[in-house]
Amino acid sequence: MGVEPSVPNDQSPPPDPSVTHETSPSTGSVSTETPAGSDEVARAAAAPMDAARLDLGALSLRERPSKPETAAELEAVHERALVAAQAAVGVKAEDVKILDMHELVSYTDYLLLCTGRNVRLTKRIAEDIAFRLKQDMGIVPNGIEGTGGNEWILMDYLDFIVHVFTPEARAFYRLDVLWKQAFVEVVE
Repeated sequence: MGVEPSVPNDQSPPPDPSVTHETSPSTGSVSTETPAGSDEVARAAAAPMDAARLDLGALSLRERPSKPETAAELEAVHERALVAAQAAVGVKAEDVKILDMHELVSYTDYLLLCTGRNVRLTKRIAEDIAFRLKQDMGIVPNGIEGTGGNEWILMDYLDFIVHVFTPEARAFYRLDVLWKQAFVEVVE
């Protein structure tokens, strides 16, 4: 799934120094030899890039309802994010914040960030948020990621995105620092 660089017709790409070419004196044929394991190395090096392309492609294909056009519509989205935040606080989530993203990005209006002390608690927080939003608001996430390891669970409700972290994952990704220009509402 790699992309080949385009080369003008009058030029050839530079030779790969790790590839050797030998001409057989008896047949005149050329054999190409690469160092052992180089295919695996090349595939391993390309894998993160291919995954990044797929993730960016998926983001562009993400179907989001139209952005809220009125203050009342934006307030309704905020209310749903607040219900999710209160559900997280109800099951002992820590450092719960809602970041107002509606003027900063086009793919969502709010980010909800919260931390569970361990992977069992992050899973419980995510489950409780999903249950509460379905019960109280009648909505389910468009997608959920990270439930395998439970270190960082992402729940995409389109208008707002819930991130449930372990303390280590939250310190590593630091989304609240990345989006420091967003207005932050602390929920306790």
